[in-house]
Amino acid sequence: MTQPGKLERGLGLKEASALNMIDMVGIGPFIVIPLVIADMGGPQGLLAWVVGAFLALMDGCVWAELGAAMPEAGGSYVYLREAYGPAKWGRLLSFLVIWQTIFQAPLVMASGSIGFAQYFSYLVPLGRYGQKAVAGAVVIALAILLYRRITTVGKISILLWIGVIGTIAWLIVAGATHFHPALAFTYPPGAWKLNWLFFAALGSATIPTVYSFWGYYNVCFLGGEVKQPERNIPRAIFISIIVIAILYLAMQTCVLGVVPWREAQQSHYIISTFFQRIYGARAADFATLLILWVAFASLFSLTLGYSRIPYAAASDGNFFSIFARVHPVKKFPHVSLLALCGVAFVFSLLFKLATVIAAIAAMRILVQFVGQAVGVILLRRKWPRERLPFKMWLYPIPAGIAIILWLALFVATGWQMLFGFTAILAGVIVFLARSKKLRQWPFLEAIR
Repeated sequence: MTQPGKLERGLGLKEASALNMIDMVGIGPFIVIPLVIADMGGPQGLLAWVVGAFLALMDGCVWAELGAAMPEAGGSYVYLREAYGPAKWGRLLSFLVIWQTIFQAPLVMASGSIGFAQYFSYLVPLGRYGQKAVAGAVVIALAILLYRRITTVGKISILLWIGVIGTIAWLIVAGATHFHPALAFTYPPGAWKLNWLFFAALGSATIPTVYSFWGYYNVCFLGGEVKQPERNIPRAIFISIIVIAILYLAMQTCVLGVVPWREAQQSHYIISTFFQRIYGARAADFATLLILWVAFASLFSLTLGYSRIPYAAASDGNFFSIFARVHPVKKFPHVSLLALCGVAFVFSLLFKLATVIAAIAAMRILVQFVGQAVGVILLRRKWPRERLPFKMWLYPIPAGIAIILWLALFVATGWQMLFGFTAILAGVIVFLARSKKLRQWPFLEAIR
């Protein structure tokens, strides 16, 4: 294996928090609002946003403790490897993270680019192939913009973050000054009847809200490039979750107070409709441009984070060595970045948005989220306290709640669970075949 290059620690708390937040606030919250309202059947869809925020906060405690203890590139790959043992089960679980990343990361990138193209068609009517061309062009633009030093990327993230926060702030101010309580808080009959149908609908509605919150952990994938990571990683995680949760709840409430929920649940451009209702067509066009800015900013951040996972595995000798290459001048894993962008480009031309969102959730929950929550409990038992610079509050309650909620959400994905199980099974088969060929665990002892 070629010797991996060294990454540059160039991200402070400001840049890390900005990257987290622009990752979280992508096209997601603007395209899933109608889905959430439709699933819950009324304004009570706000509850799904509260549940999503609560799950993000509980799971954020897990990421914060792991990220502060192991501030390296790769995030989940490193955490699962160490939590379950690098010589045995940790090898399998960390491999499964890489295996899923090869498909799931480009799927996430494709979902953002498809959503970008969907909103772009509000400004310029596009046919099916026109939207695919725009989605593909977005991925190419990302690769070009991210092909530079991490310090420069950090500065770009601040600029993109300003646009993201400015857009949401305008939306909230506009909604608050044109708010109609009768629209936002008039519920259909039986809206709060707490039977199994209510909780099934809540589970279905929470899937897209959690999708909208994902990204609060992005700084963990960039752990090897963060200054004072034992302090800045936990702070960036909690700052981003709290700020974005407040903004999401305010945004959803404002939309419901302007656009009747029966109309909102059928809108493909809910935010554009929102601004058109208040200020007219020109304002709606300008707002759509801002939403496209937000969508691109999120893609910028998440692509940056995901590109470090194959790099970390290759540096560890658990993936193809070419992915460990670091640009000799700009000091970033350029092969990993270009590979993920290439696959995302293909996916953006092939799939539909709704299918992509459910598939992403089904693939990630068991190995990455549940696996890490259990893993942090294992580490608490075998690592001395000084190896954990940040310790979650009220341990192990946040980790336990995260496990329960993630499993419930996995069940709520419905038939997509099969997609998740199939991806895991295929990864296990590939891992065993590779381990047997290389004479590694679990075949090492048998050979001896």
